[in-house]
Amino acid sequence: MTNTQWFLLIGGLLLVMGLTASLLKRGPVTSAIIYLAVGMVLGPTVLGLFHFNPLKESALLEVLTEVAVLISLFSAGVKMPVPFSLPRWRAPILLATVSMAITVALVAAFAYGVLGLPLGAGVLLGAILAPTDPVLATDVQIRHPGDRDRLRFKLTCEAGLNDGSAFPFVVLGLGLLGLHDLGDMGLRWIWKDVLWATLAGVAIGVLAGTALARVVAGLRRGQNKHGVMDDFLGLGLIGVVYGLSVAAGAWGFLAVFFAAVALRQTEMRLAHRVGSPHGQAADAANEAPVTDKSSAATGIDTAALPAQTAGADPTPDDTTQPPPLVSEGSLVFKEHLERLSEVVLVLLVGGSLFLNSWSWDAVALALFLFCVARPASVFLGLAGQRSPLRIRGMTAWFGVRGIGSLYYLMYAIEHGLPEPLALQLVQMTLIVVTLSILLHGFSVKPLLGLLRRGG
Repeated sequence: MTNTQWFLLIGGLLLVMGLTASLLKRGPVTSAIIYLAVGMVLGPTVLGLFHFNPLKESALLEVLTEVAVLISLFSAGVKMPVPFSLPRWRAPILLATVSMAITVALVAAFAYGVLGLPLGAGVLLGAILAPTDPVLATDVQIRHPGDRDRLRFKLTCEAGLNDGSAFPFVVLGLGLLGLHDLGDMGLRWIWKDVLWATLAGVAIGVLAGTALARVVAGLRRGQNKHGVMDDFLGLGLIGVVYGLSVAAGAWGFLAVFFAAVALRQTEMRLAHRVGSPHGQAADAANEAPVTDKSSAATGIDTAALPAQTAGADPTPDDTTQPPPLVSEGSLVFKEHLERLSEVVLVLLVGGSLFLNSWSWDAVALALFLFCVARPASVFLGLAGQRSPLRIRGMTAWFGVRGIGSLYYLMYAIEHGLPEPLALQLVQMTLIVVTLSILLHGFSVKPLLGLLRRGG
């Protein structure tokens, strides 16, 4: 396809989606299913108007998926409930650590014992497919900072955490394939890739997010009511935190998520100290009961966001409006970028598939992941938790795989994965992502509707 045709395709698709947004919310399909269908029809599966080769374009796709995941992680982080509490976060932490490790182990065993892949390739494949996705799972994630839904919180927080906790397993798989230095008896991997990279990533994110919140609060409360650009600050925080993390050998995805969490937590805490309506709203939200029921609507609940324009400060004589927050002012812009990235990347996934991509091995792997590995890892990881059975069941099913898995796959390819093995992993990953979009997309609204009705 020519550049002109691409402009017409993307522009026309955006117009159609924008004009039919209300119909899509009430319909049985998600936006990702529509993008995937368009990509498959125009791609080699049907018309063959274009073909995107992930192996040849791995460097480009790595950058595109990396940026998409970073933006989505920031959006997820600023929607985390305030204040932070360990009891509330215990379940997502268990999902992102214990359940993550179980999923990697189960997929690696299936790949080694059933698919005949080398052990290192099995571990790598498990690490690629284990993390749930913060980009494509918007229908089952927190809508806005005041969303009190327990299921949405678990899935959103898990997606934010496990995009960082998957990295040690990715490099472990590469190490078993001889593409990464694990050290004697794996000690280098344990100390550097697990402990240091994880703790440093969390520390960098928390310090940077807290610092930005305090600096902006000081500027906005100063004598001159200094204005700032929330969107630029949000993007700048992502860039600086990710860059510092990579330079320090820390996991940048984890750092960006915690930077957003710390930014939001600190801004709300400072707002509470000065008695602003932001702090009062946070108190009201925390006093409200946590509900197990979910809405089947899609997209951000803009009614729950502040009325002020993103990035705009109140006039000096306006004492009725609370000072705007960077975390809220940049959220809508980040979600727009997230949706644009979803359009492009899911189209490319659809345009990567041939009819013969649907091998029995790839389909069997996807079904094993969705029906065995994910449920087993969730129920084992949450053993002892008091979460209702229906919430654990929904959590076990809605482990959406997507853009994050594509990033880890491209990361492995760019770090020297042999081409024959890379082709196998590309085919399997694409089929898993495609089936996740279809199965989870078609089931999300009926199942959440059933949960909302108390079924």
